[in-house]
Amino acid sequence: MAFSTRRGGWASSLLPTSSSSSSPSSTSKSKLTRKSRRRFALRDFILANFFTIGLLISFFFFFIVVLRYGVPSPISSRLKPKNPTRIYKPPRKSSHRKSVKVVDNLNGSAIGATVDITTKDLYDRIQFLDEDGGPWKQGWRVTYKGNEWDSEKLKIFVVPHSHNDPGWKLTVEEYYDRQSRHILDTIVETLSKDSRRKFIWEEMSYLERWWRDATDEKRESFINIVNNGQLEIVGGGWVMNDEANSHYYAIIEQMTEGNTWLNDTIGVIPKNSWAIDPFGYSPTMAYLLRRMGFENMLIQRTHYELKKELSLHKNLEYVWRQSWDVEETTDIFVHMMPFYSYDIPHTCGPEPAICCQFDFARMHGFVYELCPWGQHPVETTQENVKERALKLLDQYKKKSTLYRTNTLLIPLGDDFRYVSVDEAEAQFKNYQMLFDYINSNPSLNAEAKFGTLEDYFRTLREESERVNYSQPGEVGSGQIGGFPSLSGDFFTYADRQQDYWSGYYVSRPFFKAVDRVLEQTLRAADMMIALLLGYCQRSQCEKLPIGFSYKLTAARRNLALFQHHDGVTGTAKDHVVLDYGTRMHTSLQDLQFFMAKAIEVLLGIRHEKSDSNPSQYEAEQVRSKYDAQPIHKAINAREGTQQSVVFFNPLEQTREEVVMVIVNRPDISVLDSNWTCVQSQISPEFQHDKSKIFTGRSRVYWKASVPAMGLQTYYIVNGFSGCEKAKPAVVKFFSASGSLACPPPYACSKVENNVIEIQNRHQTLTFDVRHGLLQKVTYENGSSYVVGEEIAMYSSWGSGAYLFKPTGDAQPIIEAGEQMVISKGPLMQEVYSYPHTAWENSPISYSTRVYNGENTIQEFLIEKEYHVELLGHEFNDRELIVRYKTDIDNKRIFYSDLNGFQMSRRETYGKIPLQGNYYPMPSLAFMQGSNGQRFSVHTRQSLGAATLEDGWLEIMLDRRLLRDDGRGLGQGVMDNREMNVIFHIVLESNISTTSNPVSNPLPLNPSLLSHQVGAHLNYPLHAFIAKKSQELSVQPPPPKSFSPLAASLPCDLHIVSFKVPRPIKYSQQPHEDSRFVLILQRRNWDSSYCQKGRSQCTSVANEHVNLFNIFKGLAVLKARPTSLNLLHEDVEMLGYDEHSGDVAQEGQVLISPMEIQAYKLELRPHQ
Repeated sequence: MAFSTRRGGWASSLLPTSSSSSSPSSTSKSKLTRKSRRRFALRDFILANFFTIGLLISFFFFFIVVLRYGVPSPISSRLKPKNPTRIYKPPRKSSHRKSVKVVDNLNGSAIGATVDITTKDLYDRIQFLDEDGGPWKQGWRVTYKGNEWDSEKLKIFVVPHSHNDPGWKLTVEEYYDRQSRHILDTIVETLSKDSRRKFIWEEMSYLERWWRDATDEKRESFINIVNNGQLEIVGGGWVMNDEANSHYYAIIEQMTEGNTWLNDTIGVIPKNSWAIDPFGYSPTMAYLLRRMGFENMLIQRTHYELKKELSLHKNLEYVWRQSWDVEETTDIFVHMMPFYSYDIPHTCGPEPAICCQFDFARMHGFVYELCPWGQHPVETTQENVKERALKLLDQYKKKSTLYRTNTLLIPLGDDFRYVSVDEAEAQFKNYQMLFDYINSNPSLNAEAKFGTLEDYFRTLREESERVNYSQPGEVGSGQIGGFPSLSGDFFTYADRQQDYWSGYYVSRPFFKAVDRVLEQTLRAADMMIALLLGYCQRSQCEKLPIGFSYKLTAARRNLALFQHHDGVTGTAKDHVVLDYGTRMHTSLQDLQFFMAKAIEVLLGIRHEKSDSNPSQYEAEQVRSKYDAQPIHKAINAREGTQQSVVFFNPLEQTREEVVMVIVNRPDISVLDSNWTCVQSQISPEFQHDKSKIFTGRSRVYWKASVPAMGLQTYYIVNGFSGCEKAKPAVVKFFSASGSLACPPPYACSKVENNVIEIQNRHQTLTFDVRHGLLQKVTYENGSSYVVGEEIAMYSSWGSGAYLFKPTGDAQPIIEAGEQMVISKGPLMQEVYSYPHTAWENSPISYSTRVYNGENTIQEFLIEKEYHVELLGHEFNDRELIVRYKTDIDNKRIFYSDLNGFQMSRRETYGKIPLQGNYYPMPSLAFMQGSNGQRFSVHTRQSLGAATLEDGWLEIMLDRRLLRDDGRGLGQGVMDNREMNVIFHIVLESNISTTSNPVSNPLPLNPSLLSHQVGAHLNYPLHAFIAKKSQELSVQPPPPKSFSPLAASLPCDLHIVSFKVPRPIKYSQQPHEDSRFVLILQRRNWDSSYCQKGRSQCTSVANEHVNLFNIFKGLAVLKARPTSLNLLHEDVEMLGYDEHSGDVAQEGQVLISPMEIQAYKLELRPHQ
């Protein structure tokens, strides 16, 4: 018999059932001698106190073990008492500092979560044989005995739903007009007729659009069916976001935008997530949802072989735990759907030919296709109800055997379903008849009804309270009993026949890059709005940020919309991509216009500025249209003039960085805001044109220092006698034609050798002249790395927007010859190559740069910039990669990031095809050798990466595909744009013992330096230049800078967001409300690498940070923790340590590594 609680029933069974064993009779007792009595007295004492003595001996040995080996790391225990409520309160911990120390002592990730299942274990175990399972092709012939429901009847929840993509084959507005508005109308009308009917809805982008059009009567009806539990909002994000390419900042934004609108408008906060269509799943999403107050998740698209393996062991429902979580604070319950698709044929049970007969919208007279298996649905009548109900129940019971409990979830829907009342009535009426028959026959041991996700999860949790479904030896979770714990991610997804969905990691890379530019620009603009309002002391200075609030909301929503799983994935039709791109471009322009005005106010140039006033500044990089590369605005400094450049630093540490702007005239000097001369360099600007490599313009470089979250002004001057002019770079070239027109003022000479070098004080890079490719990196201590750079292409006849299906290995495309330019100056050295290829116009050219700048991060990195033009028909069905062939013995193991938030260990398996060993790379991939050497590549846009041979790391740059890959899009990917891909490469050696990647199954963490390199690349300085030059005067202009932080934050503490969530309501909100939000993340870094990050890093976040003292000239009046979607303030309910709630009194914050925490603040300027 299973124990009804998890509270260790086994312990009580060891206790004696009575106080002692049977007493000897008085007769026998009287015969004992005194000596034997003493002997038996000792025996009796031992027997009577056997348990106590055993415990004492156990404690003694435990004490010896602790003295010898130290305190063991926490292990999740099966004996943990279950919480009787559904809202999880994490077990109280004795000290918040304790949890911080546990993780801080890691070398990379020596300690990790204790779980029952890891996705790595699943991959190791599964043979990936793709065996035909019969009716359930990807499984087996499911059977049942019939007595499984004798003691606990089967409780079936049929959940009607309609999956509404905010853009795919049509734009979001086209879908709304043609389908989604009618679907929402239908839901309101049909659910209002019968209280037994239920429905779930996910995407707020459509609901908000419908709400604008809806009558008051429809709105009231909608609220009624939500309040009475008939309609549940699940997820409630702006979209159902992709989980491979989306950055965690954008995921938080899109969830917050949807959840906040929903709560403000309808008064609902979702707690169940529904993600049926993303192409693979990330634990980052599970973490973020947990910290937003969600309790349960549902997922669908995971590898079909993993589904089969989990089904065999009844592990499709589990508790997802983060790989670093030793204290079970990140646990969230997950339901994984078992079959091929979320449509009706693949959700009622294992046999789609039967399930399709119960999709009543496929009956004759409706617009949907008939069942492809040849057996079609028929109207349910009194005559056939028994036969139909038993046939359906048979599928339900078979599906039930794949799960542990007798509570069963049956989704009922598909893409854009329930578009008319007739369709909805066909489903609701036919199913109700079937339910009535099942429910009226007790011998069937089943109860079926319409339900929501909340109905299902509530009933499941209630059942798991009554019945313990835990398996022997299972770690499980303290949150909910009876289920295994799991850690890991679900990439790369395959849906059938070894078709791997790794193509969408790279499809439409141009727009993947625009997505991240919009993201970091929105984040910077949000910071500026918060600073403007924080320092504002009168209503006039509120005009600019509040006047911009409508465009700010539009920008947030346009970024959120693109996170949709057919947006950032690059898997929509061409005209839909145009729509996404235009929206992002419009918002990018709006944000840049606003920031140009905001810097004038923050610098004190103007105190009163409205949204309609023009600014004297403009963004240094501008885009002429939605699909154009950004262009640097050139500064045209005439003799006797100066033009100012203002930099905004969106990071939380002061930034020392070599910066660059374009000038039309090379004879210039650079001055800082104190009118002090700054060393500078000019280098020629290159372009992707073999007939004219030089543009005629120059790039000017100098080292800038910009305060944390602040502004700094520099001046480009011409004719200032007190300053040395910018030093021209020394230019050398190699040209197959033998000559190259050299632009003034540079002196050009030919390269004489077969190899050339560029260097700074830390590293020397060696290149092959004839190919222009990197060969080797040598360091100041004499150590060297082989880094054989290779540009190659896959031929891919089966690839499409979703799938990557190469025919063989990638072939190198760079041939000897063509043109190469080497530019060397005091601040930057560069190799630019336009290579010779088999095509008239090369699809790629590339630059490699190293920087000299004391105390800059840039000194320690290699900058690679690839200009890609996969534009002609000659590149059809080609996929372009860069491959770095190093001498690091990584054993075909590498680490790639998940959503820019955490790392995942990747291992190349010979039992799956090449494309299955490709993984998403949103921002970072690194290899590590057994000797601790690391090779890291940081990117500022999402791509795909693999390590197919020992020491190799390859990254796909672009793909051009003629054919559709059979996943519904109906087209290839032919709308390629010219684009630049920038990598920052870091090579490191460990300074202490490090974890062996082969033996350690856990992900390793980036070094502190690596984190900083990634932050600088993904959150660049925002540059603004004066629209007009000013005449040089005898009197220098007053210093113009702005520094809002009292001090730089610790190097591992990152400000995810600092913003005013609702600037439009700012003036109406009482000051008692906390109108500002600060979201902080503590990065986890590998302490076996250089701890100071080789930079000006002065502290890490081991000690408390006081939020009350974080700003200069601003008083933080109150601070209280909140959920990441800003809607919950019970920190224990969110899984945080209980001490996280103490911040309100003292302002002291101590965040554990890997945690993201949000705080609501109220700010006021010091008087």
